[in-house]
Amino acid sequence: MNILTEAWNLFLYVPLLNLLIAFYHIFFNNLGFAIIAITVVIKILTYPLTKPSIIAAQKQKELQPQIAKLKLQYKNKQEFAQKQMELFKQNGINPVSGCLPQIIQFIVIIALYRAFTHILSANGVSISELNSLLYNFDYLKFANDAVLNTNFLYLNLAKADPLYIVPALSAASQFLLSKYMMQSSKKIEKVVKDTPDKKDDFMYNMQEQMMYMMPIMTLVIGISLPSGLVLYWFVSTLLAVFQYMILNKNKNGSK
Repeated sequence: MNILTEAWNLFLYVPLLNLLIAFYHIFFNNLGFAIIAITVVIKILTYPLTKPSIIAAQKQKELQPQIAKLKLQYKNKQEFAQKQMELFKQNGINPVSGCLPQIIQFIVIIALYRAFTHILSANGVSISELNSLLYNFDYLKFANDAVLNTNFLYLNLAKADPLYIVPALSAASQFLLSKYMMQSSKKIEKVVKDTPDKKDDFMYNMQEQMMYMMPIMTLVIGISLPSGLVLYWFVSTLLAVFQYMILNKNKNGSK
């Protein structure tokens, strides 16, 4: 086992696995509520990282008319890029500010995915193997003859949703999130039409297509995944929608 693997297990995978099991016990052996709880906790912990990137994205959308004027004024790409960076700096925008938070969140999601798949394995989880990954607290440990309860509502969280309800909800929440992120699309559409650069048209059309493609992909992938993972994705996306709504409300209220 190399250093990176040990660090991954020590700081991400094992803590998240233990937190999930702790919530499982807190909610009286209910894995569904445990997944919802850990999703909320992760969203709260990563909110300070998410907030700057959301605000930066909102500011960039508001600056689209000014960016369009710069494109018309500066035909040279390097000169335009320099003026655009100056505009961003004047408005307190760091274009790369959202990269690190996205990378961190992606790493956390991978660790959560591994923790979920470990517990939600359709072949069953060895209790002794699971106990070996849990911290040395009696509260966390399982009895040797224990059976992990994967039932939640009508679902077996270790298997795909037979009624496709959770995948459909995940797809709907993904569409809502995409729609909310594109709420200023009319303004951007006008900018696209007013600028001669064909790349603008392509990028805008791509954004519109992704607004519909992401929910479809979420539905297609969600149908085949264990419903526990899809439940996490649904709750996480729904919370992201609320984050956008709260930040947008605060921004409008401060004007």
